[in-house]
Amino acid sequence: MELRHLRYFLAVADERQFTRAAAKLHIQQPPLSQQIQALESEIGFALFTRVARGVELTSAGASFAEDARAVLQALDQAVVKGKGIADGRIGSVRIALTSSSAFHPLAPAAIRAFREACPDIAIDLNEINAAEIIERMVSGRIDAAILRKPSATPDELRFDLLAQENMVLVLPVGHRLLKARGAARRMRPVPLDALAEETFIFVRRPGARGMYADFIDACEAAGFTPRVASEVPRMLTAINLVAAGTGVTLVPASMQRYQQESVVYCAIDSETAITAPLHLVTHRDAGNPAATRFAQTVIEFAQAQRT
Repeated sequence: MELRHLRYFLAVADERQFTRAAAKLHIQQPPLSQQIQALESEIGFALFTRVARGVELTSAGASFAEDARAVLQALDQAVVKGKGIADGRIGSVRIALTSSSAFHPLAPAAIRAFREACPDIAIDLNEINAAEIIERMVSGRIDAAILRKPSATPDELRFDLLAQENMVLVLPVGHRLLKARGAARRMRPVPLDALAEETFIFVRRPGARGMYADFIDACEAAGFTPRVASEVPRMLTAINLVAAGTGVTLVPASMQRYQQESVVYCAIDSETAITAPLHLVTHRDAGNPAATRFAQTVIEFAQAQRT
């Protein structure tokens, strides 16, 4: 049995006449009659009885027509769904964010734009650290991610720069640098060489330069190497540790909304710009069209924000 047999059968069932059904199908009546006879012979029961002006469905034929119609409708839906998946309009995408990238306005706004543009794509969104994001992407457990500057950039992954923003210094309330500068001036930039005696908390893999590379280079150019007390997986953890008085840190400027009652965010006076990038990470050979559509949406959104 072929699908065309079901379509021929339903055309006759709808028209109740072979002549009109043949015209509807753009074939001759004799071949249509032969196809219906072949179908009846294959399934083993009569589909039609002849009446004065055409044919009527038998009881078995009526039941078969209902099921045949459902089969063809299901096939049509499967084709539509398949095309939607192939075009990246239907499906699912697994996305990861780092805590710091989630604070940047671009990340949630871009994801919202994607959701509005592709409402039939399910989004599985997780917040994890950059090192784990890279590991999960390499193993195929994540389709796309938005993060800052990873310590590892495997060749099979693509990194698109979405935005840049300044890094700011995070000091605990009551820190000596704030007292020395006075309450009215404490938000003015802190000179880089004033940080030579500070103990830093970095967010990175142990020993990796990560997104602090520019800051470390600027410090070394100023004649000192920053002392690192600890390296933590998340920036929120670093800020909390600063609030507890265990050291100081640097974070992207967009994170200044966090812990404002316990820490103070200050610009750094440095000859070298100390910035934090925001990247989109995707697979170079993406096998998920929904992920490709997500990447296109995010990149276009970021470009629009820069213009």
